[in-house]
Amino acid sequence: MLLSATPPPGPRPGRELRLCEEAARHRGLTPPRTHPLASITWLGPAASNPALAYRVTGDRAHLDESRRWIESAVRLPHWGRAHMPDHDLDAGWLLHHLSLAYRWIGDDLPDEVRALLRYKLLLQGRRMYEFAVAGEGSWWSSSYWQNHNWICYAGLATAGYVLGKQEWTERAKDNLGTVLDLMPQDGSHAEGVVYWRYGVPFLAIHLDLLQEAEGIDWWGRGGFLSSTFRYRLHQTAPGFAFNVDHGDCHDRRSGHSAGLYYRLAAQYGLPEAQWMGDLVSGELLWQEAAESGVRPGILPEAYLEYLWYDPSVAAARPSETHAYFPDLGLLTARTGWDDDATLVSFKASPGGGHTAWDTSAKHRAERGWETLNQGHHHPDSGSFVLVSQGAFLAVDEGYSNRKRAAHHNLLLVDGQGYADEDRYHVYQGIPYERQARQRDVLVDGEGGWAHATAEIAAMYDPALGVRRLDRTLVSTPSGRLVLLDLAEAEEEREWTFLLQTDRPTRAEPDGSRLIRSGAATALVRRFAPAGASVHSEVTEVEANPTSSTPELRLTRTLHTLRATTARAREGLFLTALTPGTTDGGERVACAQGHGVAFAGAGETVLLSPAGRRIRTETVGADAAAVLLRAGRAPYVVACTRLEVDGRVLLDTPEPHTGKVG
Repeated sequence: MLLSATPPPGPRPGRELRLCEEAARHRGLTPPRTHPLASITWLGPAASNPALAYRVTGDRAHLDESRRWIESAVRLPHWGRAHMPDHDLDAGWLLHHLSLAYRWIGDDLPDEVRALLRYKLLLQGRRMYEFAVAGEGSWWSSSYWQNHNWICYAGLATAGYVLGKQEWTERAKDNLGTVLDLMPQDGSHAEGVVYWRYGVPFLAIHLDLLQEAEGIDWWGRGGFLSSTFRYRLHQTAPGFAFNVDHGDCHDRRSGHSAGLYYRLAAQYGLPEAQWMGDLVSGELLWQEAAESGVRPGILPEAYLEYLWYDPSVAAARPSETHAYFPDLGLLTARTGWDDDATLVSFKASPGGGHTAWDTSAKHRAERGWETLNQGHHHPDSGSFVLVSQGAFLAVDEGYSNRKRAAHHNLLLVDGQGYADEDRYHVYQGIPYERQARQRDVLVDGEGGWAHATAEIAAMYDPALGVRRLDRTLVSTPSGRLVLLDLAEAEEEREWTFLLQTDRPTRAEPDGSRLIRSGAATALVRRFAPAGASVHSEVTEVEANPTSSTPELRLTRTLHTLRATTARAREGLFLTALTPGTTDGGERVACAQGHGVAFAGAGETVLLSPAGRRIRTETVGADAAAVLLRAGRAPYVVACTRLEVDGRVLLDTPEPHTGKVG
């Protein structure tokens, strides 16, 4: 497709119009004569989109436009200025796009322009190749789970195929095979949604090139590509416009790639991906382009939308509401997909996810290589994001350079977050054993329940003596949240519960707090501990999201609600968050375990994640959780015996998780 500029058969008038509009978008600009301080990634698609438009339409105005940007780019002595000139993202982007332009319109360029372009591609490709060889075992050359690796090698591969440099394409192919073998099979990505849309398209680009140039089909290799749309889908906020911002996210509007959606839809027969591609390239396109903080952004992907769109693929609106991605320990649950629906996203895993963490440890031990560069993964295991009524209510920090647990919806011990945090790469050089994980996961879209317990004690400084810090999160069918935090330490500690919001919370007469964002609300009711000290403060998070543009600064203001216990060896927080209602729930009297009931919704949550014994007036269970909904069958987690109103509903030697009856 890419090398031959040949899309799947069938009409594509909307995609052609989009391509021609993008090809003409820069006509009023003057190409730079010298290298700007900022990134020049955008110069590549400024040349390739009009080149493809000329191939499609024959309009020489597009040829002239492509030539303008080609001549500007090839006369720059280096690609990239502020950070790693010739050896990083600027060079990777330009190698890819200008190589395609050379392939598509090279014969129609003046001889001197064509020769200069070929010379520049050979020069830059050699620089990139030599850097990749010299840097093996460090930085992007062998950072298999990182967008710099995918982009730089895809650029090198494009140039190699176009110029006939087999040495380049073989090295890039070997790397691609390793990446596909090592990426998580569940399709999740620890860098977060923004870097998913920035980097994963280049994996698809490389696969496209490999298949067309060498006849090698690796689309099924490893399983990541076939599963990754589902991950992206479930990190989409209700209404589809915004994204959940776990990991480094410049904003909540930089997560879509219509071109990639189309390619995944065509390759794997995904009607939901086709539907998302249509939505993003149509209704959402210009708002995403205007509000996205990531450059060059979504508009330059017009060439991919044209070449990867297959009109024969049926489109269908997404309907699946619950999902779990074990490699990243990511649980998501929503009440629906409409604008007003409620979504929670809850995660806990080692740095980079389980696969990257384990594999990089082997690389370090066996080869002396440092392959895990997860600077975009945050100290956020146990944290969650809550979206409801079209607004973000419990929020994440977004992008940060000095990453801290205190910027997330987490817990502090004596005011301290994770060990070795407050830096960019919080997982670099820490012991292998310092891992967070999820356990006791229940995901049931039919019943509407979701449950998981995040184990995060290992993430804190060993000097604090934290023996247990477990957070259990339950999402009910109506979208209410129950959080149970259990903490233990060798000595008395202060335990602090944090909740981040975009606006200050308001204290209510009954001691609850009201979250408000526009017309959207959620009530926060803390059932335990009774004597916690509660106050709010402003937290400022500042970051430079790209070393190629040093002067760029992003600032996000968080409003942090803190509840801190008196010093004790054990801590317990039982909290309910109820979106869009004043029904904050009531605590259930439990002889053993802990419970919250929501009378208005007919929902009851009973928890015992450590003791696994629940005893109330009507329920007796040996279980981590019992989840009740009026008129419906109960759900349980790790349950061996369940008795309700004197009736034994479950008695089994093996723990059962799921529906009972």
